[in-house]
Amino acid sequence: MNENQSKSASEHPLADASKSAFATRLRNFVIVMVAVLLSAAIFLGLQTGTSTASLAAMAETATPLEEALSNGKPTLMEFYADWCTSCQAMAQDMTDLKAEYSDRVNFVMLNVDNTKWLPEMLHYRVDGIPHFVFLDRTGETLSSTIGEQPRTIMAANLDALTAGESLPYVQARGRVSGLEAANPGSRPDDPRSHGSQVVQ
Repeated sequence: MNENQSKSASEHPLADASKSAFATRLRNFVIVMVAVLLSAAIFLGLQTGTSTASLAAMAETATPLEEALSNGKPTLMEFYADWCTSCQAMAQDMTDLKAEYSDRVNFVMLNVDNTKWLPEMLHYRVDGIPHFVFLDRTGETLSSTIGEQPRTIMAANLDALTAGESLPYVQARGRVSGLEAANPGSRPDDPRSHGSQVVQ
């Protein structure tokens, strides 16, 4: 072996180590950049997504129940909770519907986490949320829907409600959050029964 061959052979391990260190640094840099981008995307997604703040804003501007039952307009009553993912998913549609129909329909929002509304929850048999109750001009219950509903179904029901006609979509059940219905075979004193033993 001549001197040039032994010199070039001895440089390869050093060159390989240098290339390996560079590859490791490059890989680590790419991982850090991807992590930063994903974190930013998640943060921005949470900031721009429908949040409980929009539910709170809707509740803040909702017609009070007492006023809705006495002002002679039909009413859409929504039982909701800030933690309810289905309620949050419908928040934008409900805001749009309220903007379109609020001159003809009362929009009432009752938070199921507020014990003040327990009598209404029992009266309207709320066992899942969102729970929508459609009331006529005199405050009588026409129908209800439970769970996440498409905007078109809610709009069709509101059109019929304002016209004094039968609601086209009654007793509909969509995706529900939270409150589970009691097992019919459960004991009346079972704390998981959610008041299903109450008959009015």
